[in-house]
Amino acid sequence: MTPKIARFLREQQPATPCLILDVDRVEDNFRALRRTLPLARIYYAVKANPAPQILERLVGLSSFFDAASFEEVAACLAAGASPDAISFGNTIKKVSAIRQAHERGVTLFAFDSIEELEKLAKHAPGASVYCRILVENEGADWPLSRKFGTTVENAKSLMLRAGQLGLDPYGLSFHVGSQQTTTRAYEVAIAKVAMLFTDLTNAGVNLRMMNLGGGFPVRYRDDVPDIDRFGDAIMTAMVEHFGNNLPEMFIEPGRFVVGDAGLVSAEVVLVCRREPNDPVRWVYLDIGRFGGLAETEGEAIRYRIVTEHDGGKTGPVAIAGPTCDGADILYEKSNYRLPMALTCGDRVELLSTGAYVTTYASQRFNGFAPLAEYYL
Repeated sequence: MTPKIARFLREQQPATPCLILDVDRVEDNFRALRRTLPLARIYYAVKANPAPQILERLVGLSSFFDAASFEEVAACLAAGASPDAISFGNTIKKVSAIRQAHERGVTLFAFDSIEELEKLAKHAPGASVYCRILVENEGADWPLSRKFGTTVENAKSLMLRAGQLGLDPYGLSFHVGSQQTTTRAYEVAIAKVAMLFTDLTNAGVNLRMMNLGGGFPVRYRDDVPDIDRFGDAIMTAMVEHFGNNLPEMFIEPGRFVVGDAGLVSAEVVLVCRREPNDPVRWVYLDIGRFGGLAETEGEAIRYRIVTEHDGGKTGPVAIAGPTCDGADILYEKSNYRLPMALTCGDRVELLSTGAYVTTYASQRFNGFAPLAEYYL
């Protein structure tokens, strides 16, 4: 919680649930990444939080942008980004989205299949393309490896085919999974993709870029390595495999840039026991999985929760949202303990919720209004 957010909560006491985000903290995080990886071009993953206030601040910092849809492309352009600063990084795109983005000047597109490559050749002729490689996501709290990426063998054929289709086979990419907590994941992925990079270069393909994706973590309940450790591991691996002939390097941070810049302020709706002698109390909040906390699925992302009663006696709890859906349970198995004094009407804050919350929120499921947002 930054001083600016604390002051806003104290003075404004906004209705809950709401996200409050300090845009200055976004800038601090962006600058930290730039210091850590000065040779990398930073493409902010817009899906993490597409608020205009964030996009405009990042445009002012000369950021680049990773867009997952034409709507995100349009949001970046509206915030002042140049089309050549935007990468259409989703490997699954509608023809209309490809065509619209290309017509607006976007020339960099991701793919991981021959079918997508052929769509790009037809509807974004001459575009620069990069192929996403499937890599291990071990160590990631929110893995991304099942839906995206192709094998090294298939990627080689696809990149050779890209040139034949009149596209520019610009580079290769990978993603080690969101909230990646180990530096080794990057080291292993770089080694794997570097071999393909060399093979394609030897085959006459004019590769110039390696996209290392995102995954840089923020602290929730558990400590994570400092961003400097990730930077050191990445640069050591890149030099090991490329020597002084480094390709252009892209990174696509989302969570790291905005995650700890915001918090969700919520209200306790009910505290009860399912049975009179049950040691576990159930704490129901006015925000749950359908209100934006979708990353609690499988209790993958475990947010820190602070209350006005912190420092007093605590007891085990299960934590759930307010809807009439049995899946709207945040935590049962993650050993959360909250103050025994916690009661209906108390406010609580869920920290580091600046990423992947507002855009996951449903549109009035059970009639509950979407999460309110405040950008400071």
